[in-house]
Amino acid sequence: MTEDKRLRARDMMTAGVHCVGAHQSLLDASRMMRDLQVGALPICGDDNRLKGMVTDRDIVVQCCAEGIDPATVQAGTLSGAMYWVDAEADATEALEVMETHRIKRLPVIDVQGGHRLIGMISEANLAQNLSDEQIAEFASRVYTVAP
Repeated sequence: MTEDKRLRARDMMTAGVHCVGAHQSLLDASRMMRDLQVGALPICGDDNRLKGMVTDRDIVVQCCAEGIDPATVQAGTLSGAMYWVDAEADATEALEVMETHRIKRLPVIDVQGGHRLIGMISEANLAQNLSDEQIAEFASRVYTVAP
């Protein structure tokens, strides 16, 4: 494969990502997830830049299970560690980030285009774009319980 024909992160991502604002509530985030039929949302700050990710599991485990009203918690408080990939990065680099950090969704940032969030790579995107061997390796690295 020639260099200009390589599969890049932007080639395999899902575009049109919606963000929850860092100052919006977890109740807002959960409603957005329901309406968009997704299990995670990027968190964007007032500057419209990526600040983190929040998952439906984060809301349940860190908020609801603790007896905290999700309407009283800002989404930005659950942002945690943040991983992303440049839109121009090779697909194998995106896969490596996901495997290394054991994450199932990876924000794609257009670094050259103003550092904007332009998409998300999910497990479904991997399944559509990678070989069976790469997918099997991903599954073994992400889903295997750490020692």
